[in-house]
Amino acid sequence: MYTDALTNSVAASSPKAATRDQLGRMLRDLRISVTDRCNFRCTYCMPKDVFGADYPYLPKSEILSFEEIVRIVRVFASLGMEKLRLTGGEPLLRRDLPSLIHQLSAVTGLKDMALTTNGAALSALARPLRQAGLNRLTVSVDALDDATFKSMNDADFPVQRVLRGIDAALSAGFDRIKINMVVKKGLNEDQLVPMARHFSGPQYILRFIEYMDVGSTNGWQLKDVVPAAEIIRQLNRELNLEPVTANYDGEVARRFICRDSETEIGIIASVTQPFCRGCTRARLSADGQLYTCLFAHAGHDLKSLLRTPRVSDDDLALAVRTIWQARNDRYSEQRFKISATSLASDKMPRAEMSRLGG
Repeated sequence: MYTDALTNSVAASSPKAATRDQLGRMLRDLRISVTDRCNFRCTYCMPKDVFGADYPYLPKSEILSFEEIVRIVRVFASLGMEKLRLTGGEPLLRRDLPSLIHQLSAVTGLKDMALTTNGAALSALARPLRQAGLNRLTVSVDALDDATFKSMNDADFPVQRVLRGIDAALSAGFDRIKINMVVKKGLNEDQLVPMARHFSGPQYILRFIEYMDVGSTNGWQLKDVVPAAEIIRQLNRELNLEPVTANYDGEVARRFICRDSETEIGIIASVTQPFCRGCTRARLSADGQLYTCLFAHAGHDLKSLLRTPRVSDDDLALAVRTIWQARNDRYSEQRFKISATSLASDKMPRAEMSRLGG
């Protein structure tokens, strides 16, 4: 219905005007999932009992083409988006990904392009990604102990292969590689200090992430969350941490510097310390659905617009601006207005992490 209304109307105002939502938050960041497929089955993202061998992935015809992705990035950039992150699923499973990155690197107004990966294919692809124009790299590493790592990724994939991929990325010229660790109570909280010691030095940025209630398939419960305050306490017992100020308004991580190693450590505490008021992120799924919140239950169909011949870039920009200007999402702030018991049993459908790319 929204698509029909837009394609049958004439833009009433310039789509390139300042783009702010109902809470005054700018549209500055875009995350695009380039595939819904992944070769890991992380328990907090794509649990194997749901995403099994017979799981119906999107057909190729439903996934945005490179041309469509470049076009929509160009439109978002015209509205003030400066930072782009490619995600999945596992983005390195998308064939010819360096070609897409090369095309995106030429988009006017785009100042930064990053990619989040599980690192499984990084050894082979790190250099082509860098040469294609990728600025920054984030690698998910939930443990250094192989047994714990496998219990998190549920794919019998050894952590050493991921670590070799990170070494290859450093050799390819990536610097300040971001390492993300989702912390789940009873599974991997004993890995906090070992992770901080292993990823030591200014070439890394280490992020510890509270286990979040994204989607409805991971069995999230509040009791499984290791709060940010506890993460900091554990780290401070053995590391010399000093708080530092945010790099920019809306940065999601609470930042520290380890004075002994110059490692930057950040804590992302969406559960216990919500940061909705500074959120400037939009998310586009592999099949072209625009989500205005990580915890949204439904997206806005941009793929149909992209594939309608008479829809111009200005029409697309107007659609995106209209969606963003109506945005008032602040799920994390509202989460605990519901009792913890009600939240844990909440059956409201939400888009899965694998669909939104985190």
